[in-house]
Amino acid sequence: MESDRISGERIEERYNEILEVAKKGRYNLNPDRDFVNDLVKGLIVNGERYGFESCPCRLTIGPEKDNLDIICPCYYRDDDIVEFGNCYCGLYVDEDIAAGKKPVVPVPERRDLKEDIGGDEKPTGYSLPYPVYRCNICGYLCARNSPP
Repeated sequence: MESDRISGERIEERYNEILEVAKKGRYNLNPDRDFVNDLVKGLIVNGERYGFESCPCRLTIGPEKDNLDIICPCYYRDDDIVEFGNCYCGLYVDEDIAAGKKPVVPVPERRDLKEDIGGDEKPTGYSLPYPVYRCNICGYLCARNSPP
């Protein structure tokens, strides 16, 4: 199996990188370290497989430009944490989950594959005339028809 060849050392190194970025952004990682290590391993596998670390809990379709919304941390993370306490895959959690006061809960899929792979329909559920996208690198927000 592809993920079996990834060393614990490599997982630990990538975990520490993710943790450092999360702390700088004032985010919490799931306290279940075994669960998080499995997610980190999935990110590494997807990075090798596709050339980018897409969410291991979502279906990656096509080139990177068609999957920018699910490159970890995904565009949906903040809304998921605010509404449910954790992101879709459970890597990022709110303070209550991080402190063990409440469990991780299932989050419904927000990704509209037809829209995300170039469909003609506008996403639903937005109160603004355009969806708002957050840059995974700098945190910049912009409102437009499609990700920058």
